[in-house]
Amino acid sequence: MLQSTTSIETKASWVVAFVALVTLLMASGGAWITAVALTEIAAEVGGVRSVPALGSSLAWLGSGIGGILMGTLAERVGTRWTVLAGAFMIALGLAISTLGAPWPLWIGHGLFIGFIGLGGINAPLYIYVSRWFDRRRGSALALISSGSYLAGALWPPIFERAIATVGWRETMLFYGAAAVIVIVPLALRYFGPAPEVVVAAPAQRKGSTADHVLGWPPNVVFGAICVASVLCCIPMSMPQGHLVAFCSDLGFSRSVGALMLSVLLGTAFLSRQAWGAISDRIGGLSTVLIGSVWQTASMIGLLLTQSEAGLFTVSAAFGLGFSGIIPAYVLSLRELFPASEASWRIPTLLLFSGGGMAAGGWLAGLLYDHFGYYAPAFSVGIGTNLLNVVIIAALVLRVRMRPVPA
Repeated sequence: MLQSTTSIETKASWVVAFVALVTLLMASGGAWITAVALTEIAAEVGGVRSVPALGSSLAWLGSGIGGILMGTLAERVGTRWTVLAGAFMIALGLAISTLGAPWPLWIGHGLFIGFIGLGGINAPLYIYVSRWFDRRRGSALALISSGSYLAGALWPPIFERAIATVGWRETMLFYGAAAVIVIVPLALRYFGPAPEVVVAAPAQRKGSTADHVLGWPPNVVFGAICVASVLCCIPMSMPQGHLVAFCSDLGFSRSVGALMLSVLLGTAFLSRQAWGAISDRIGGLSTVLIGSVWQTASMIGLLLTQSEAGLFTVSAAFGLGFSGIIPAYVLSLRELFPASEASWRIPTLLLFSGGGMAAGGWLAGLLYDHFGYYAPAFSVGIGTNLLNVVIIAALVLRVRMRPVPA
């Protein structure tokens, strides 16, 4: 691939990346309150866990749909302004959710937290930060995409104590205010125009020609990647959304479940930096393949383990494995498709992956309500993960059959 010898990466690039990480840490935290308070919220609607689980799912789905619109809007008005709007909408969505389940919770999470809130922050920041890097883009994307997992590691134990002390409604209100206080000044100070990417000649993407990618029409490859992302995100979201409740079913306290979720997401945050460096070396699709196989093995571990020590081990293994998948998907798009298409391809991919996350969390709750335990849901997750492995393996094979032109 031909590029200018002048790199756009500077110290300012990494400052922006770390600020984006903090922004996503705060933006993503609110949706975890529902996961920690799943049983309490369900108790208010007759013990039906699919009701609060759907709230979390709608936040994921709304984020994906909103990301397409907000990604395009950010191109016109600037990422700073979509992030500012997103912060205020997350706070408003949490406030609306406190009115109770089901409809206020669903509307607050789906429309305000997800569609406008996370939609205005998540996808626009992926696109924005990728335009500050040309040499270590994979590492930068891995860093900022760790925000949601760092949130999952940091906030659940805090939320668990807050919910026990003041209740889940007050916890949502306090957190919404904190998100605005942190995100707004950061966005105003740091999210100005990104540097222009200087290209010396038309770039030849990995394994692509002017009208084909990996020997196929571009949108066929893109569609395969999007479908694969749905299939891998269905099982990815199941432990994240239901681990605390799963632990309660096994007789462990909610504090143990919250700590286990923090271990899962904490290892995800730490290992994601390593996955970013790996993806810079071996490419996005190969990284997705390795992470997907690892995730499948971890889901099998959830079916086979019910001891506290065993579940802590499986949780850590799950976090280590799945954490590199989403940023590697984004990196694969930047490797295979022109930069000019990033503003719609990346949000569309995040819509599909968010849809998978939404489907997985809701489906696990629905299957639990039907069967009374989580094994059927985890089995479905393993099946969809295996389908994802087949699709990604086929694409990796195409990459290896079509080497990058000299």
